[in-house]
Amino acid sequence: MDILDRLSLFSPLDYSAFGLLVALWIAIDWRIEHPSSKHPSVSVVMADYRREWMRQMITRDPRIFDATILGNLRQGTAFFASASMISIGGVLALVGNKEQLIGIADDLTLSRDPDIVWEIKLMVTLFFVTNAFLKFVWSNRLFGYCAVVMSSVPNEVDDPRTMPRAMKAAEINVTAARGFNRGLRSVYFGLASIAWLAGPIALIGAVLTTCLVLWRREFASHSRSVLLSGDDHIA
Repeated sequence: MDILDRLSLFSPLDYSAFGLLVALWIAIDWRIEHPSSKHPSVSVVMADYRREWMRQMITRDPRIFDATILGNLRQGTAFFASASMISIGGVLALVGNKEQLIGIADDLTLSRDPDIVWEIKLMVTLFFVTNAFLKFVWSNRLFGYCAVVMSSVPNEVDDPRTMPRAMKAAEINVTAARGFNRGLRSVYFGLASIAWLAGPIALIGAVLTTCLVLWRREFASHSRSVLLSGDDHIA
């Protein structure tokens, strides 16, 4: 079976649902990381707090507290990276098990599509999970870089190297957090893509629900209101 024959196995609605999945995944990522100045996302607000953290770290003596927080952040990325690796193995095992794929087809839909259709659908999920794994691993490494740069910040406030190095640590910290958040969003859309096994309508519903959840958490959640409340918000 050539590529054209395989593509013909999917309906126009399947292609529309898949296009919606990819488009909204890219769009929500971009919007969260590039919101309007009047309506920032939680991720952007937290980036400001991370920069302030590095400024406060300069005068904190000793800096054990900062090292502990950074260690906890690295543990979080390591946990999600491990979970993603396990998920990758599970999806690959499912793709290689033809009988289990046929069982899923019988349980979720009345139609009997060829095995290749189910394998391709699972490959989409595998893509998102793999992307999440790579994001988590890189985020973990960046937090490690941040720890090294933080350690190089002089204890003397008047040292001309102090503030520039603290700001370097802040930007690496922000970049690491951005990668971690992208990994989480990839997990969310990977979970949504599993709904494609039940058909394109289910995939569309899952994708829209995922976007709604992400939008609410970033732009309309109680935690965002708390971060922005009061006069001490970091501009």
